[in-house]
Amino acid sequence: MRSLLTSAWIGLAVAAFAGPTAADTYPSRPIRLVMPFGPGSASDTIARIVAEKLSAQLGQRVLVENKAGAGGNIGTDAVAKSEPDGYTLVFAAPGPFVINRTLDTLPYDPERDFEFISLVAQLVNVLVVNPTKIPVANVQEFIAFVKARPGQIGYASVGRGSSQHLAGAYFDVVAGTRMVHVPYRSGSQIAVDLVSGDVPASFQLIPNVVGQLAAGQLKALAVTTKKRSRSLPDVPTMEEAGVANYESYGWFGLAVPKGTPAAIIERLQRETAAAVADPAVQARLVEIGTEPGSSTSDEFKAFVSAEIIKWRDIIGKAAIKSE
Repeated sequence: MRSLLTSAWIGLAVAAFAGPTAADTYPSRPIRLVMPFGPGSASDTIARIVAEKLSAQLGQRVLVENKAGAGGNIGTDAVAKSEPDGYTLVFAAPGPFVINRTLDTLPYDPERDFEFISLVAQLVNVLVVNPTKIPVANVQEFIAFVKARPGQIGYASVGRGSSQHLAGAYFDVVAGTRMVHVPYRSGSQIAVDLVSGDVPASFQLIPNVVGQLAAGQLKALAVTTKKRSRSLPDVPTMEEAGVANYESYGWFGLAVPKGTPAAIIERLQRETAAAVADPAVQARLVEIGTEPGSSTSDEFKAFVSAEIIKWRDIIGKAAIKSE
């Protein structure tokens, strides 16, 4: 008994005087933020702005690593299978976390295999048209123009399941129109073809067309969110333009593999919220057409679950098929 008590006291003493835990010293080396899309995209730009601020706050570099492919699934899956130690994060987006769950058979489960840190930004879609090819002044005229040409008006997106694709498909459902989806590999090529008129319309992300809008080469008819965008304050919302029960937008946030220590998740959530709230960061994000904003981990998780249900229903109604 005396030996057991002695051992117990030694164990308690060791625990009391042991060095700090991994969470206490986190981060002690650079952090990898996996961007599941290619460089130069709007999402990539947002990730790098946030990573730069987090690096300054955490005292360790947050390195953005592009790992594109399969609509974001490849990079996201790589993070799901990474060590849950807080040193590998993923830049979460609707495609690999919400849309692809309905359209594809995923090698990971977005809700089961990740811990959610925080949302960081909302990316507004804006209905833009080539003013020569589609000479309309507002959304109601656009609807009438498309209805008079069923199956003839194409709208461009960066691919099946993207927020641009689904914004158009959802619009067809709500407005009773029938457009043709024209998928592209590159957002920059979409902008070129919109200006030339090769494709006459798109539900584009604001950063991808802000220059063309400023130059008068494209016309913005409405944004797809409930509130007007700070980047395009004179452009009405779809509801203001007469289209009720319609909202579609891109969003981004940070997530880590399931099993990451709670203390590390809490630290990352606090630091992310502080980074997004920084006035300089907010100004940079708004300048490129983004609506910055953070959330708690639980709020982000609940948001993703609700988005999965919402878009599964819309995809079914729009008869978007898996490939």
